[in-house]
Amino acid sequence: MQVKKAFRFELMPKGSHIRSMKQFCGCARFVFNKALAYQKEQYEADKTSKFSYTRLANLLPAWKKEFPWLKDCHSQVLQQSLKDLESAYRNFFAKRADFPRFKRKGVRDSFRYPQGIKLEEQNSRIYLPKLGWIRYRKSQDISGTIKNVAVSQRTGKWYVSIQTEQEIANPLPTAQSAVGIDMGIARFATLSDGSYYEPSNSFRHHQEALRKVQQAMSRKQKFSSNWQKTKTRIQKIHSRIADIRKDHLHKTSTAISKSHAMVCIEDLQVRNMSKSASGTKETPGRNVKAKSGLNKSILDQGWHEFRRQLEYKLAWNGGILIAVPPQNTSRTCPECGYVSAENRQTQTEFRCIACGFEENADVVGAINILRAGHARLACEVNGAVMPSAAGTHRGDQGTSALAR
Repeated sequence: MQVKKAFRFELMPKGSHIRSMKQFCGCARFVFNKALAYQKEQYEADKTSKFSYTRLANLLPAWKKEFPWLKDCHSQVLQQSLKDLESAYRNFFAKRADFPRFKRKGVRDSFRYPQGIKLEEQNSRIYLPKLGWIRYRKSQDISGTIKNVAVSQRTGKWYVSIQTEQEIANPLPTAQSAVGIDMGIARFATLSDGSYYEPSNSFRHHQEALRKVQQAMSRKQKFSSNWQKTKTRIQKIHSRIADIRKDHLHKTSTAISKSHAMVCIEDLQVRNMSKSASGTKETPGRNVKAKSGLNKSILDQGWHEFRRQLEYKLAWNGGILIAVPPQNTSRTCPECGYVSAENRQTQTEFRCIACGFEENADVVGAINILRAGHARLACEVNGAVMPSAAGTHRGDQGTSALAR
């Protein structure tokens, strides 16, 4: 089994390193934008023109003669910038992303090396071509063969991301249990065994501080020195919000993936769930303010990222992640299998109107998700078709697929 991992550390560069890294970021951004503009011109001239990395890479020597300062940057950095553009086009045609856009200074500044890197873990330093040895804050050991290294800037700090690759034997799960997870806002993740994880709500906790700084920024003259300082403060707050959310997601996903061999979750379409309800002038939406607050809370949880982390961490530990349809998971009685919206009278309370079973609504949802996961796994093993919804419909006296 081939495993790819990324290790991210904060760099401790000198002044000369910082100047060179900023220059490398500028060169990579310039080549990306110039290649994108060239590709657009070619397409306007000939609609049948296709993207070609080789053709763009052959233009690099001419661009270096036209712009001599590009020679100060490592050639591989410029080539990798063209590779990034190639990936952007590939994602666009595969409908995974929007059409490539021109890069701006100060927005996700980064560059990448595919080879030529040296690492001294015992001395906590890394060698980057044309930059030299740079110390970094070592927080963990690096395992595997180094495939590429990316350097990026964020809120005034520089980071190095080291991607490695290694072959390991197919792992066997250390745990034998299976669990269902119901995602929510009041409770971030409720497990079918009754335990749950509290949400971090990092954006909610920093919302007031962010509002004040943004308000102060609106009173500054745009692009002035004080405006730039205030903008940096805003970026630091956003960075802290993201760091707290990522830390919470990693700790939660690691704990669950190490404790369970099979995890079942709802196949939530977060993008659709967090769409705006404002509508248009002709057909304005309803409950726009309430929906806006709900969207903010959903995005603050990071459900999609949590699912992504669970998937690869379970694979590392020999486990499996199963996504099931979310329909009726919180309306189905786990005792008798009866489905009704009246079973869930409030957000937290579940009481079956058929058999009187009572339990926390999130726990009921997690139990039904686990059973739906078992049913889907059995269907995949037997080659059958998975039912589209959980439980029986209201008024149906048949046996539920999720009933005991």
